[in-house]
Amino acid sequence: MSILHQVALTFIKNIGPTLAKSLVSYFGDAEEVFKVSRHSWMSVPGIGEKRIELADMGAALVRAEQELKFIEKNNIDVLFYTDSGFPKRLKNCYDSPVLLYAKGNANLNSQRIINIVGTRNATEYGKELCRQLIEELQPYNALVVSGLALGIDVTAHKECVKHHISTVGVLGHGLDRMYPSQNRATAEKMLENGGLLTEYPSETIPDRENFPQRNRIVAGMADATIVIEASIKGGALITAEIANTYNRDVFAYPGRIGDEYSEGCNFLIRNNKASLLTGAADLAYILGWEKADALKPISEQFVLPIDLSSDEQLIFDILQQHKAPLAIDDLTIKANIATSVLAMNLLNMEMAGHIRSLPGKMYRLS
Repeated sequence: MSILHQVALTFIKNIGPTLAKSLVSYFGDAEEVFKVSRHSWMSVPGIGEKRIELADMGAALVRAEQELKFIEKNNIDVLFYTDSGFPKRLKNCYDSPVLLYAKGNANLNSQRIINIVGTRNATEYGKELCRQLIEELQPYNALVVSGLALGIDVTAHKECVKHHISTVGVLGHGLDRMYPSQNRATAEKMLENGGLLTEYPSETIPDRENFPQRNRIVAGMADATIVIEASIKGGALITAEIANTYNRDVFAYPGRIGDEYSEGCNFLIRNNKASLLTGAADLAYILGWEKADALKPISEQFVLPIDLSSDEQLIFDILQQHKAPLAIDDLTIKANIATSVLAMNLLNMEMAGHIRSLPGKMYRLS
């Protein structure tokens, strides 16, 4: 498949990512989109005569040729949405980009990916929370994504570089510039263990409207969004809202009542738009992460508890027989216990540290 045509697809006027994907799906690939007659486009839902009139295919190809020279000169990777290297989590989002430009060596499909967002006007309280979180994330081998903006974003990236944690900055402009310019040194260090990502070609300036668009990539390519400090109005809350629409986990650090840059976090927690976070242990517990040194055979991990009731012992035995986590509905059937009684026993066992609850009402032995 021609990279030229994939890039050119993004330069066709009045054809956004959704319609571009429709064209590729209908005609088979990007190159074929440029080969078929404009009349053939009429059969694609959402494509009307007006769009066809405005689609200057020749101009799109000329601009794509110019972009390819920049890509080759600067060792940039082009990730089309059908490529294996394209972020799979992001691909599943309805409004995901059709193409991304990447620099660096990050695995955008890492097993564990989180994003960290927050205010540009970070306080020392917020920066310290960010530093602590990154340091605590070290044992979990997670990729950390953020927007390489001032404040919380760049603090997260810097701490990742310091602790040798892979980190990716998603930009609201082309890879031929850096905004804000004072983050250039950090961005260059990130290329050694992580990288930079954008949907915007070269010569794209950091226009205001680009950043809310950028936020959907930050939210979409991660398992969870973490808001460290945010005011009621700002990009961090936009990212959290997008993450919620994608059915992703959202976490927020609480702040003091009355603090301007904690109002957004407190709002998210109060309105059940984010889970309260106090550190990486909370995050790992809810997401079901294990530390690298904790991944041992089950038989080596725990000692059989001796203080269980008959119902608890039955639950324990069932979970021990099944290596994979079990849903509460399956446990109800296998244990033949009323759901209300089962829930009470599960809570007692979890509080005693015998079992762990995972997302989706799944349970496993600790």
